[in-house]
Amino acid sequence: MKRKILVFDTTLRDGEQVPGAKLNLNEKLEVAYQLKNLGVDIIEAGFPCSSKGDFKAVETIAKKVGDSVMIAGLARAVKSDIDAVYNSVKYSAQPLIHIVLGTSDVHVTKKLNKSREEILRQGVEAVKYAKTLTSQVQYSTEDASRSDFEYLWETIEAVIKAGATMINVPDTVGYAVPEEFGELIRKLNYRIKNLNNDVLLSVHCHNDLGLATANTLAAIKNGADKIECTINGIGERAGNAALEEVVMALKLRGDYYNAYTDIVTQQLKKTSQLVSFNMGLDVQVNKAIVGDNAFSHSSGIHQDGILKARDAYEVIHPEDVGVDSMELVLTARSGRHALKNALEKIGFQSFTDEEFEKVNAKFLELADLKKEIYDYDLYYIVENSVNLEDPKFNDFLETKDMFYELVDLQVISNSIFPSASVMLKKGNEVFKSSSVGNGVVDALYAAIKDIVKMDINLNEYKVSSVSKGMEALGKVRLQVNYNGKNYNARAIDTDVIKASALAFINAVNNIILDGINSEEK
Repeated sequence: MKRKILVFDTTLRDGEQVPGAKLNLNEKLEVAYQLKNLGVDIIEAGFPCSSKGDFKAVETIAKKVGDSVMIAGLARAVKSDIDAVYNSVKYSAQPLIHIVLGTSDVHVTKKLNKSREEILRQGVEAVKYAKTLTSQVQYSTEDASRSDFEYLWETIEAVIKAGATMINVPDTVGYAVPEEFGELIRKLNYRIKNLNNDVLLSVHCHNDLGLATANTLAAIKNGADKIECTINGIGERAGNAALEEVVMALKLRGDYYNAYTDIVTQQLKKTSQLVSFNMGLDVQVNKAIVGDNAFSHSSGIHQDGILKARDAYEVIHPEDVGVDSMELVLTARSGRHALKNALEKIGFQSFTDEEFEKVNAKFLELADLKKEIYDYDLYYIVENSVNLEDPKFNDFLETKDMFYELVDLQVISNSIFPSASVMLKKGNEVFKSSSVGNGVVDALYAAIKDIVKMDINLNEYKVSSVSKGMEALGKVRLQVNYNGKNYNARAIDTDVIKASALAFINAVNNIILDGINSEEK
């Protein structure tokens, strides 16, 4: 029978310790609600004694979100900290006091300047006091992975006898490796379960060597009952074990780990985006599970394989984590199969071999210039590659002039009236419009929307650099909503304003193309 692994999310505590990632009360509450929707078992809402603001945030989350989720706060092993945690989390239906105290010699003698015996006594007294306030007390043996094992066990045994209901074993500085950490958890699990089978064994792994997820999974394999993670793996220094990675590993390899979680995985992408936006921390594009490129395929070999069978290069389906769909990015590296598939999607299914070779040659030529090819670009490629007088292209002739292309743009950036003027072409028609906005991009998009006459809402807008130097390429990725459906688009240019315009026009053309395809069906 598979074991349920409890998920303890510390995004709002350890995750917020990233420099510059401070959240206000409303932002914290928004993230907490989403963590509840995600299905985490415990939310560590903060470090209440650190400031009045943090106390208020933990208190508010406990009141508003803590009806069905256990709410925790962090405390040092001192009475004032413990009081602060209890007074903030007590409004939760399941309050948890989380006490942390070092067990490694580095922490005991150098950081705390005390003896092992003094630290052990301090930990026991802290747990005993916390138990007078609430039934659920977690004790973290900070820097456990660098601690003397017998002293570590002596501490754990003592705090369990004092009333601790959860024991957390942190790899505080990311020192551990999976085999070693797994063995540590196996030994501790054996002793804990023989001492008190009701006590939960937890792990908290940091990513200094890039091993946080691997160490967490090794711990689960060796008996850990609970894992501490953060969304997107954010946290001190190199971060924490990424919740989405551990959870999806258990979902995909549940038979191997004999374990599962109650996480609603379809909410992972949404949660990742919310945390990224609120904290101002971009997710690396190739980040596992939630990165923008996590389900993108540009290699011709990969595209060919995935078109034949999704599981050839896709062990996780994008819809499993809340991503709309996989993305086949057409580039110069894309093979014939990917190009043919893209052409068929927009209605071109009857090329002769000679015609297709001409189309492919034009595609490669344009791909070298544009770097990435979009569906509506294929209309241009076909138009400039084959004899359109053939009756089989009648449908093409009817649709080729339905897409917009950028002719020119001008923006004026100032603090009073940021404005933009845009010229677009659609077939033989040229359209112009100008608008003001909250910024030049907002003004730019308002002008484009005025031309296309579509009520398009911008959900997400991201700018990133894909090269270095004065002529660096800027990539703009965005998501828009039209008539209740989301559309993704992107563009690359040395001018990020132009790239912003091109990306929005790409989105508009995707909407038009979707409408064409829907009518044909």
